[in-house]
Amino acid sequence: MAWIEAKQLAEAILDGFDRHYRLFRAITADARLHFEQANWIAANRCARERIDFYDCRVSETVAVLRREFHLRTADDNLWRRVKVEYSRLLPQHHQPELAETFYNSVFCRLFDRRYYNNAYIFVWPMLSTEHLEAEVPIFRPYYPDRHGFAAVIADVLRDMDFALPFRNLRRDVRNVMHAIRERFPPNRARQQNFQLAVLLTPFFRNKAAYIIGKAINGAHQTPFVIPVLNDEQGGLYVDALLTGSDELANVFSFSRAYFMVNTEVPAAVVEFLRPLMPHKSKAELYTAIGLQKFGKAEFYRDFLKHLRYSTDQFVVAPGIRGMVMCVFTLPSFPFVFKVIKDRFPPPKEMTPEQVMEKYRLVKLHDRVGRMADSWEYSHVAFPRARFSDELITMLREECASRMTVEGDQVVVKHLYIERRMSPLNLYMASADDEEIAHAAREYGDAIKQLAAANIFPGDFLFKNFGVTRQGRVVFYDYDELCYLTECNFRDIPEPPFPEMELAEEPWYTAGPSDVFPEEFATFLLTEPRFRKAFRACHAEVFEPAWWRARQAAIREGEMVDVFPYPTARRFGAPPDAHH
Repeated sequence: MAWIEAKQLAEAILDGFDRHYRLFRAITADARLHFEQANWIAANRCARERIDFYDCRVSETVAVLRREFHLRTADDNLWRRVKVEYSRLLPQHHQPELAETFYNSVFCRLFDRRYYNNAYIFVWPMLSTEHLEAEVPIFRPYYPDRHGFAAVIADVLRDMDFALPFRNLRRDVRNVMHAIRERFPPNRARQQNFQLAVLLTPFFRNKAAYIIGKAINGAHQTPFVIPVLNDEQGGLYVDALLTGSDELANVFSFSRAYFMVNTEVPAAVVEFLRPLMPHKSKAELYTAIGLQKFGKAEFYRDFLKHLRYSTDQFVVAPGIRGMVMCVFTLPSFPFVFKVIKDRFPPPKEMTPEQVMEKYRLVKLHDRVGRMADSWEYSHVAFPRARFSDELITMLREECASRMTVEGDQVVVKHLYIERRMSPLNLYMASADDEEIAHAAREYGDAIKQLAAANIFPGDFLFKNFGVTRQGRVVFYDYDELCYLTECNFRDIPEPPFPEMELAEEPWYTAGPSDVFPEEFATFLLTEPRFRKAFRACHAEVFEPAWWRARQAAIREGEMVDVFPYPTARRFGAPPDAHH
């Protein structure tokens, strides 16, 4: 009768997954409503709440299995059979890859790490998701040569089925057409297959809806994005036209909040996006559309495959070592691995648990393109032979409670994995005048945009910021981070005696939440070229009144627009819009 129990267990786990994805889609679908009603607070709340859905459903499913099947130990034969039965349920499923990951999560919550191999869980996927979109279409084709380019653009906008009308559709179409003519040569030969393929559903995030598509011409595919905004007076308008892989990759950056995309077949959406952003992995694209648990599983598979086809060693990451994290990297793999230290030297006064809370805050918060997202893992096994002696020594000295050496493996009990960036201090050391000026602008923009999102980095040192492949400055050291509204921004008081200004110790006292922006210049502006460029763009950062004004705006419920594209790309709002 074991096969009957195996079948029932498999069905119970899949029921748990189906409930998860049903609820996930329902809250995702609400994003359209919030966008149309300009209810930005509700939109942000849904985006935050959805992040915890997966873990809640895994916990519920584990509770059901323990209650109804009295599970105590991992019966080898039974669980091998459960996996086979589960596999039989998936061929007709529209999210089989997500269902496999859910199965893994449930099993790993139930049983010990020694069972985490392909006999019991789906270390490698069983089913291909390549042709799922054949059953459920995810995009619509448009033929400009047949209907005229302007008419097709209008159709694309209308076919999104927004409940609100476009305020001035003719103006929007004219703006898009003008941008196309500006960016693409008019004499470009059109092949027989020339068409636009546009995803049926917009991608929602913050205050925008993004229409995503590609122009297909012969063997060439040109990605494009049309951001649509709500004028908050009952109408919509097109804000920009973004084209090319780099502009699309910026919109999908790992430093932004996850999109709300209501799709029955996520694998098909990812397959559509992949050729448009060749630098982004499948794991990153699944994560970008809110399926970060599957993104995490897919990333780990990429990592295992990379280990098999590389021979370099894990080493201590370059740059100034942090006080809170041990950071290491594999030079041939573009990510860093961060492990919380057992103890923090003074002046750090916090616990490892508080550091984990900061990372969770970043996961749930709108990252506005300026904070790196991370994947969080438990019990990760690395081949011991691939660790440099220096790295093993560092981990043993600073993270002994979080790592063990088991035979030929190093097992790290808890770590974060982030995309590798060039630390800003290292970038500056070899930068020319133009790059220094660019870094100063970007660094100031990062500080201001974080402030707009109610985030205060706490520690502004260059080593805590990284430069991405596209030259964006992103914050990645979260242990001192707090909400901007928790800070007390103070002016430096006048000294009682003039000679006090020359004293080594300040003449004023500071409470734990006191911040003196006038002090920032002392440690930020030591490099003359950087100082000149920064002061030209961002002098207000040194004024306490500027920070207090940001706090007042946040307390009044103001949500500042932070767009994932340059101001130069924006068409500008219609004359009668709020923006």
